[in-house]
Amino acid sequence: MGLMRGAQTMPAPRKYPLESRERAVRMYRTAEPKPVIRRMAEELGVHHEALRNWIRQAEGRCRRARRHPHHRRA
Repeated sequence: MGLMRGAQTMPAPRKYPLESRERAVRMYRTAEPKPVIRRMAEELGVHHEALRNWIRQAEGRCRRARRHPHHRRA
């Protein structure tokens, strides 16, 4: 069976809850000195690449918000 054009698919369920992702990023941002991501991920029980991606995504959102302070996402 092939893919149907225009077919709507459900997004894959997230492995980690949004609240956990946000908390992990907050913990990383507020830590001084910055922790080793691999070690922090192990302590939190998440994959290190997942944590690294969450941090990158959050940094990207912050950069966009600074460039476009009056633009809000719907």
